[in-house]
This record gives sequence, C-alpha cells and structure tokens, in this order.
Amino acid sequence: MAPPNERRDDVLPDNVSRIVDARVSDPGAIAAAAARRVKAASLLGEHGKAMIIAADHPARGANGVGGDPSAMADRFELLDRLCVALERPGVTGVLATADILEDLLLLGVLDGKSVFGSMNRAGLAGSVFEIDDRFTGYDAATIAAMGFDGGKMLTRIALGDPATPSALENSARAVDELNDRQLMAMVEPFMSVWQDGKIRNDLSTDAVIKSVSIASGLGRRTAYTWLKLPVVPDMERVLASSTLPALLLGGEVKDADAAFASWSKALKQPTAQGLVVGRSLLYPASGDVAGAVDRAVSLL
Repeated sequence: MAPPNERRDDVLPDNVSRIVDARVSDPGAIAAAAARRVKAASLLGEHGKAMIIAADHPARGANGVGGDPSAMADRFELLDRLCVALERPGVTGVLATADILEDLLLLGVLDGKSVFGSMNRAGLAGSVFEIDDRFTGYDAATIAAMGFDGGKMLTRIALGDPATPSALENSARAVDELNDRQLMAMVEPFMSVWQDGKIRNDLSTDAVIKSVSIASGLGRRTAYTWLKLPVVPDMERVLASSTLPALLLGGEVKDADAAFASWSKALKQPTAQGLVVGRSLLYPASGDVAGAVDRAVSLL
C-alpha cells in the first residue's frame, strides 16, 4: 500500500481508463455489471459478523481526514484504497453513494460482497441547512433494481431545529420503502445540537440511547431495520436500549489502540452484529490499509 496521499501508479491508470471509457462509450456497462454481480450469500461473514467499509463521506462535502481537509477528494486514490480493503479476507461489504459503487462495479470488485447505498446526503457538512438532510442519493427502488442489499440514512435529531420533523419523516419513509422490499434499512441516528454555527453530535451515553429509542420507532415496519451506532462509554446500556441489530461505526479515530479496544468490547453485546468503518481504515495514520482492515477483522 502506498503511503498516505500517494497513489499506486502501477495500478491506477488502467483502472481509471476502464471506468472512464465505460462511462463515455458504454454507460449501460454499469447496469450490466450490476446484473452479473455475484451476490453475497449472507450479510455476515464466516466469523458471524459484518465488516463493511464505508465511503459515502465525499458526497456530503466531508473530505477531511485528520489534519488534511481534502484527503478523500482524490477519487483515484480513494478507489485504490477501497479495492485494497475489499480484497482483504473477512470484509463482507461496502457502503457508498452511486458514483463510487458504480466505479467499483466497473472494476469488478463487488462479487460476494453485500452492498449498501447511501440515501441522504443533502445535509452538507458545515452548511446552515445541515439538519435538513434530504434524500439526494439512492432510493429504495434503485437499490432493489441494482440488486443491492439495503440503504443507509443519516438521521440527526436536533430538538431545537424546526427542520428535524421533516428529516425524521423522510427517514421513516425510506425505512418503510426498504422494509417493503425486504432490504436492510440502516439507520444512523444522532442527537445533535447547534454550537457556534455548527452541528455537533452529542456522544454522551444518554444522548445516544435517546437517539436509539427514536430511530427504533421509525416506520410502519422494522423487520429489516438495523442501526448504525457510534461507540461511546457504557455501550452495554446503549445496546440494551433496542432489540434491533446494530452495526458499530468507526468515525475518525485519533487513538487507534483505544478505538480497537472499544470496538472489541462492544462487539461482545448480543445486538452488535459487526462494524461499519470508513476513514480510520481507508486512511490509517500508518498508511497501511490492509493492516488496518485485517486488525479490525480480527476483532470479529
């Protein structure tokens, strides 16, 4: 693996050419690649847990990793890192927006993986309308048509922001549409507040529990609803606040050892069904994507 922010120039040119040639000369190749993709036999791997790589940050304008505000902005490098991660044993799936998933389909790296489409990306990072997180990505009908396994929605709940009811309504509608098609509705809830003109997610244990309670009740059916939750202190209480299956998110990790220890402990709870991790595995401080992914898989 190349050091951070360096491309594997021996691999990328051919891959990029394949993607661009298809998009220019044969756009139908994307649907054809989706149709022939070998689907995952199960959402869970041989270890009994899911290990999903997340890469839907750029569509919300959130390209930063660590001290680099544009780390994820180089699409060629991001695709390179995703290919490395998806090749590692134990990785079960990927979560991304249509542009990225279509690139991965054209590269032929999604066979045997579960695939989840990111649905609402209009709550742009740093915007004054961040809570008004409208559905500008995948919809349930397209996720089903592409043969994917489910859709993910970020659901931030700001009690002082009048846009919150609409955001909850839109998430509930997506939950309904995915459940109706027997596809996973992956809900990522946060209690959020405005501070100094920016949205901050409240990661206290009680706030996360409240977000779980609200998210668990969205929609007219929940048979196919899963939660995507941050790892916070006292995860035993958090994961006891709902019977819905939960995937643990990684977020941006500053202390890798502490993060891995907290993931390991939380994964022992009965509702915890695996990890959904993006930046901390795709852009680890060491630059070793394969090593970071293998370490995360070892926790499962």
